[in-house]
Amino acid sequence: MNTVDSNSASGNVSEPRTEVKKLSERPRASVLIIGGGINGVGTFRDLALQGVDVALVERGDYSQGASGASSHMIHGGIRYLENGEFRLVRESVVERNRLLRVAPHYVKPLQTTIPIFSTFSGILAAPMRFLTHKQGKPTERGAFLIKVGLSLYDSFSRDGGSVPRHKFVGRKKSLALMPDLRPDVKYTATYFDASVHNPERLTLDVLRDGQLANPEARAVNYVTAIGASDDGVLLRDELTGTTFTFEADVVINATGAWVDGTNAALGAGSSFMGGTKGSHIVLDSEALLEATDGREIFFEHTDGRIVLIYPMGDRVLVGTTDVDADMSVPAVTTDEEIDYFFDLVHHVFPAVQVGREDIVYSFSGVRPLPRHDDTSPGFVSRDYRIEKREEQRGGRKVTTLSLVGGKWTTFRALSEHLANDTLAVLGVPRRKSTANLAIGGGEGFPAGEQAEKQWIAAAVRPGYDEERIGVLLTRYGARATDVIEFLAQGEDSVFSSTKELSSREVEYMVRNEQVGHLIDILIRRTSLAFRGLVTSELLAELAAVLAPLLGWDKEAAAAEIRHAEAVLADAHRVEVRSLIA
Repeated sequence: MNTVDSNSASGNVSEPRTEVKKLSERPRASVLIIGGGINGVGTFRDLALQGVDVALVERGDYSQGASGASSHMIHGGIRYLENGEFRLVRESVVERNRLLRVAPHYVKPLQTTIPIFSTFSGILAAPMRFLTHKQGKPTERGAFLIKVGLSLYDSFSRDGGSVPRHKFVGRKKSLALMPDLRPDVKYTATYFDASVHNPERLTLDVLRDGQLANPEARAVNYVTAIGASDDGVLLRDELTGTTFTFEADVVINATGAWVDGTNAALGAGSSFMGGTKGSHIVLDSEALLEATDGREIFFEHTDGRIVLIYPMGDRVLVGTTDVDADMSVPAVTTDEEIDYFFDLVHHVFPAVQVGREDIVYSFSGVRPLPRHDDTSPGFVSRDYRIEKREEQRGGRKVTTLSLVGGKWTTFRALSEHLANDTLAVLGVPRRKSTANLAIGGGEGFPAGEQAEKQWIAAAVRPGYDEERIGVLLTRYGARATDVIEFLAQGEDSVFSSTKELSSREVEYMVRNEQVGHLIDILIRRTSLAFRGLVTSELLAELAAVLAPLLGWDKEAAAAEIRHAEAVLADAHRVEVRSLIA
């Protein structure tokens, strides 16, 4: 979790939060999950589906840490082949294909192109990288190595996969397709992975599935595990300051890069983690968007780091770095990293001019990687393991399961594994699989562009045009039907500062998605911040709508605006401007 984004702004709310009351009034569950990223939330959903009494707490907002700071890719991890992680690649490809089926509202096919500037380069260096997991002197991977890697990658996709096989083309055709590429390009290789444009909303959808599956399942954000005793885990509500003790038979530590710190707070420090920082910038650049030809450009930079240029709607995502993280300071994108990003853009598109004035957003997170000592960050395994600890507390046995590692693509399989280990401790049999279970608004989501247009046209109601319905379909998937019904049940007003929000929809978010701060809506309930669309008018309008819903007085609402401005400036390098010149 990015600590810049978790500082309290408004202090006490007027009434205790309903979700916290559910925990404090019944301070016991079979399982307590600490951590509200995708892996913790995925495990919450899986256990809830098994009928387990499970509770989850997250010290910030859901997906506020690494889960919301990803490269927005759902991928098999072709570069992991070089590490010899064949099991992980196979699992990742299977899970990628599965997510395309069960979460089609958020997970989409992604055409990916690798520009290649040599034929046989890297053949001698590759075995050393494979054996030592050290970068050594950067040596460009040529067409031969990439061809071998993609052929092997395709082989993992054959079982149940529907994505096309990779294609190689030469210089002439490459430049015809993408004329802004470096003129000395020799080949381009194109293959398909997948993308997730709304990872935060996918996390919320998984969470809601768990809540709907089991009335006993409870989850709450802005609650921190601050200690442990014979009576249980001591929890603190970060919005009210209240504390209470919560008892569980199994405690799952799914706090990502903060696993060791969480274990220390629980009285049993560990040294499992060695996270690395990954940063990204989002650009509003028509020239770069056009240069990508709608494809993700995935390639090796001059330092050997695998990087990407990724069109997302009318914006372009550029990333990522991979450096050892200092957990004592917030993860933010630095000037040096921005210079690096511009350099990598010019490496493949030398004639495309981009500058700091094109940046509309930046973000950085800490990957939850295992401790890796002298292994180069890029070679640290993205696989996961589960560390088990048993102890006696107050005359009863408590089992703690700490999740070390993990990646977005495999969250469902990882959650199933973690849930199975938990069920074994509890002596409870699995009664339902999530393997082919649609996620939230993915069930009934229209298949194909024409079907989406028909769905939108059929959902139009008085006061809501196709553009507004389209925004809701993108944001909620097929669950937009429930949102539209909610909007129709009361007085609604579309914001004057953006057509993408209305007063009634904000109320829906507060009622159903545990909004704690104004910034939650801008970053994790919508993509307004990501796309650089936050203005001072939007902040004021949003605060005015949220105030009566969350019990904020005039001072608290003003503090929320200041908090949002500070988060955007400090964590995301965004200066909020006014629509009025």
